[in-house]
Amino acid sequence: MSGQILVPYDDSGPAEKALEYAFETFPDAAVTALYVVPIPAGYWTAFGDARELGAEQGREHGEEILENATTVATEYDRELETEVDIGKPAQTIVSRVEEGEFDTIIIGSHGREGVSRILLGSVAEMVVRRSPTTVIVVR
Repeated sequence: MSGQILVPYDDSGPAEKALEYAFETFPDAAVTALYVVPIPAGYWTAFGDARELGAEQGREHGEEILENATTVATEYDRELETEVDIGKPAQTIVSRVEEGEFDTIIIGSHGREGVSRILLGSVAEMVVRRSPTTVIVVR
């Protein structure tokens, strides 16, 4: 049984299902929902002030998204820690687990249709490949 669960949360349908799965399957675990503000790449990184402003707006947006996660927790009568971080989503998620605070990741797949539906989303796939701990992917 998992004691500390990390659920990457972006307010998508699969992310909400992952959070619900965590609450239903691990009723005694401590659950943390993490929103990662993606850092800009390439040309935009040259504008330091704009990047910092974007990061602050990203944090505010992340906090709003995590309010929805808190609503889901309330529906399940569960407590939920929420955190906002900045970085490349997959790398940030894996780094958090490597720090030793979490022993399981429960992540949503993606919502694509058709043939591409059999493949994982890029963030979920990278987390599965690089995580040093158990990863559960929820569809």
